[in-house]
Amino acid sequence: MNSVTGSVRVVLRAEGFAVLVASIVLYERLDASWLRFAVLFLAPDLSFAGYLGGTRLGAYVYNAAHNYVLPIALGLIGIMLGSWRLPELASIWAAHIGLDRLLGYGLKYPASFRETHLGSIGREARHARSIP
Repeated sequence: MNSVTGSVRVVLRAEGFAVLVASIVLYERLDASWLRFAVLFLAPDLSFAGYLGGTRLGAYVYNAAHNYVLPIALGLIGIMLGSWRLPELASIWAAHIGLDRLLGYGLKYPASFRETHLGSIGREARHARSIP
């Protein structure tokens, strides 16, 4: 699979950075616990456990936990219910996804954990990108 390059790569990484910063600012405005933020920040990566059921299930579970739809829905539901705990959790979740995108980790294809919508990841992919 080809890797995302050039200006498209820059835009996608900038988008991840923007979501990360916006989520942290929102979290700060909610006056929430930074200890909670630190403890839960990596929680979406528990979705890696889906790979115990194979690459197809793993990609499905990972992608469900690593796209913006669910944290946005969670935050909106919290706002509609007048519960600020849900937007806090949504902010942590979105910040995690934003950092992943900033670092180049994308949604997974069922063929392989290393194949993402942002290109291949891992040592071999980095080495291949460095070869002219």
